[in-house]
Order: sequence, then C-alpha cells, then structure tokens
Amino acid sequence: MKFSVKFLENEHFWGGPTAFATEMPIKNGSDYSRDNRIDPRNQFMPLFLSDMGRYIWSDDTFNVWVEKNTLNFEGNGNFELWEGGKCLRDAYIAAMEAHFPFDDSRKKGKKLPRRFFSTAQYNTWMEFTYNPTQAGVLDYAHSIVDNGFEPGILIIDEGWHTRYGLWEFDMAKFPSPKEMIDELHSLGFTVMLWVTPTVTNDGQQFALLTKDYRTEDWDKNFLRNAENEPAIVEWWNGYSAILDLRREDDKIFLGEKLDRLMKEYGVDGFKFDGGSYSMYHPKNMINGTPRADHDPKALNIAWNEFGAKYEYHEYKDTFMGGGKSTIQRLCDRGHCWEGDGINTLLPCAIMQGLMGHPFICPDMIGGGEWSYTLIPGFKVDEELFIRMAQASSLFPMMQFSWAPWRVLSDESLEIIKESAFLHKKMSSEIILLIEDAEKTGEPILRSLEYNYPHNGYAEITDEFMLGENILVCPIVTKGTFTKNITFPKGRWIDDEGNIYEGGRSHIVDTPIDKLVWFRRIV
Repeated sequence: MKFSVKFLENEHFWGGPTAFATEMPIKNGSDYSRDNRIDPRNQFMPLFLSDMGRYIWSDDTFNVWVEKNTLNFEGNGNFELWEGGKCLRDAYIAAMEAHFPFDDSRKKGKKLPRRFFSTAQYNTWMEFTYNPTQAGVLDYAHSIVDNGFEPGILIIDEGWHTRYGLWEFDMAKFPSPKEMIDELHSLGFTVMLWVTPTVTNDGQQFALLTKDYRTEDWDKNFLRNAENEPAIVEWWNGYSAILDLRREDDKIFLGEKLDRLMKEYGVDGFKFDGGSYSMYHPKNMINGTPRADHDPKALNIAWNEFGAKYEYHEYKDTFMGGGKSTIQRLCDRGHCWEGDGINTLLPCAIMQGLMGHPFICPDMIGGGEWSYTLIPGFKVDEELFIRMAQASSLFPMMQFSWAPWRVLSDESLEIIKESAFLHKKMSSEIILLIEDAEKTGEPILRSLEYNYPHNGYAEITDEFMLGENILVCPIVTKGTFTKNITFPKGRWIDDEGNIYEGGRSHIVDTPIDKLVWFRRIV
C-alpha cells in the first residue's frame, strides 16, 4: 500500500529508526529516503510525528521518502493520518494514547527499579570484549570503588559463558561464579549477565534436541523453516539456530536456564541483546524456505516480552515496543565526533522519547563499538570521552565501560568523576521524572520544540530539555569551549547562580571540565 501526505508550510516530521535520528527532522525539500522493511534498527515505531500536530501511523514497517512537497510511504500495513493537534506535543500524546498508551505502568502499575537511574552503571564490554574473566571482573569492580565511583548496576557482557544457548559459566574463566557474585554484591553492585536468543547449532546440547535423540516433541524448539528444520540465521558472531519465543517450549527452554543462574549464583538480571527484527527476518535465514508464520515483527515482540518480565533487564533491538516499561539503550556508538559518534547521542535520545521509549540509556561512555580496540596504536580521545560523559550525565541513565582510570589522565579522570557525581546528585529529580513518565507516558528527555512549540526550535539537536524545567547543553564538537545557546522564554539560572533571560541566545563559556546546564526560574 502507498500513502502520501503533503507538507504544510514550515512543517517538520520525526520518525523512523532511532539509530538514524540524525536525519531528523525532515521537511519539504529534505533529501531523505529510508527503507525500514528489513532493518528497522534499534528502537522502531511505525510512526511519524509533526510539529503541526499531525501524525502518521501504520501497523507494519515501511519504505519512506520525501519527494517534492510530499512525505511518501509504501508498506504492507494500513496507514492512518491524524490531524487534530497544533504542535509536536499534541501529536505525540494523541499517537501515544491511541497506539501505545503505557498500559504497563498506567494500568498494571509496573515500576522499573530505581536502581537503574540512581547512579552510573558499568559494563565489562569495552574493557574485555569477548574475554572477561572472574579475576578481571572483580578487579574492574574493585577499581570502580577504589577510584571513588559509586557502585551500581554491573553488566558482565558477552564472553562469560560457554556455548550460546547453554548459558552456563565458562569455568575456565569463572571458576567460582557464586563467590564472585557474592563479592560483587558485598561491594554494592547489582549484577546482570548478557544473553541472546541464539543457540549454537552443533554439539551435544543441540543434538539432544533433534529428532535423532528425541522421539517426541523434537520439533517444539527453535524458529523453524518450512521443511521443519531449525532455521539457521546469520548474526554478528556467525551462524546459529535461534529461539522462537512465541513457542511455549522455547520460553521454558530459556527461562529455566536464566532462572537457574539467578537461583544458583545470585544473578540479578539480564541484558537481552540481539533478537532484532532484521536478525529474525526471513532474508536472514540461510537454510530452506521460510514458514508461512515466519513473522519478524511477532518474533521480535515475543523476545522483548519474554525479557521484560525480569525486573533487571536491558534491550536495544525493539520493534513496536513504545509504551512499555522497559529499559532501552542506544545501539553501539563509535569513539568519534562525527558519523556514528557523540553527534548522535542527543538526536537519538530525543527520537527515543518521541517513539514512546522514555526510560533510556545512551551507549557506553566513550562508545561501545569494539572494533576501535583493534586499531594498531589506538588511544582514547580524552576530550571526546569527557564530553560523552558530560552529555550522558543528565540522561535518565549513564553507563561506563572503558575504565576511566585506565584510559585517561588523572586530570581527565577527576572531570569524569564529576559527571558521575552530577548524575548521582540529580538522581532524585530524575526519578521524579521517571515517575511522571510512568503516569503520563511523556518523554523525559525532550527537544526544545516539544516544550516550546513554534519558536523556531525544531532543528535544534544539540540541546535538550530534561523534563519541563532543566535545559542541558552538552558539547558535541571537538575543540569547542564557547557555545551559542538558545534559551527558551523565561529566566534561567546556571549552577553558579548566573541568570540568563530567555527568548534569545547567549554565548556561554563551555570549558572542558564543565557541563553547561540551566534551571528555569519558576
């Protein structure tokens, strides 16, 4: 089905995958085209929102492009145009109430653990990539505390396990996992483990689930092709079978393994990686013919719903998951200023909120794209690392991975610690905003256009509002020590007591050791 909407005068739209939010907003004449029917990356809602109070909604993925004065769509789903509002906020609230009304929190009373938001989080990925060890994890955790950081959630990322799908500790790397987790708890950490829906498609565990060894119910596990063989999919680590969490047997298969990790070792929760729409897409299957019910939309939704039942969880690959009480992370960012680096943090976070995902974490500070560690002679850009920490500090969550005490100078380390302290200091206010989002469904991190419509703010992507009253202005360009900041109407005060009149811009100093932010004087 094709569908087109003519742009109104001075109209802007936001929509598409959150990973590519630097393309937003689009307007009449934008050079924009994106086909989301195979890879709607990171968080995706089939939604476009207008700052003139309109929205377009579909019930499936689509191709979308700008041509002349129209915004054009093509997809298998139906399209709906709503035109009852006057601004971006009107459009968002109308779309949210109609299509993703936050029933988890507003009707069922689900509340996310405040631990996610109260202090910085930590992830082992960029320190160890595929090779974490018990000794290394404990040293990392002790170093966090010894260097003056507050303990928080600690995610032991990929590599703690043996084969994918078995989800048992690799005892060569982790000889005493229960003792390790007990020690991490005693230090004040909440411990999560990385998992995916993939299953290594050879070896004893896999063989015992096949018809050669299982006389009954041999075909009750895994996504399967039309020939009733386990579907083999390509993903970033190779080729594997993959769970179909629509199947009760696969829910039991994975649930028993994760529940055992919690009961036997004291694990608190899980980072649910992968399972994306594209990973489940029929074109990603390398053997046989897809079954008639091979639906990547339903498969990704089932994967997300499975993990959301765990109190401590994290997702980043979510299709039509807006309005859910789930922790969502921005996909891996590069250790760079442009491209897929720090320049993407604010636009992507603003988009996450507009797509119904207020409970967001930016990527790991410094970037979580691990290939940078393979570059011969690679050194961390300390200015970039500092600016990423500052930008993250007033997000609902912030997450370290590279060990700052290892990769930074002593001077830079102290600046980084101030960012973590700021997040901790502001955590009570952030948690109030979490509570408000649970009640209203509105974004926590917002564009200026969302709060102050029709003032020429639609294309400002390097400032954001934290709720209604806090204006945050991170530095996202290299060598920038002053910034021309747009202040919305009202009066604004910084953390040193300087007052700025709104409704205009001011040039403000932005030294390397300072995140510039302001509170509206009510």
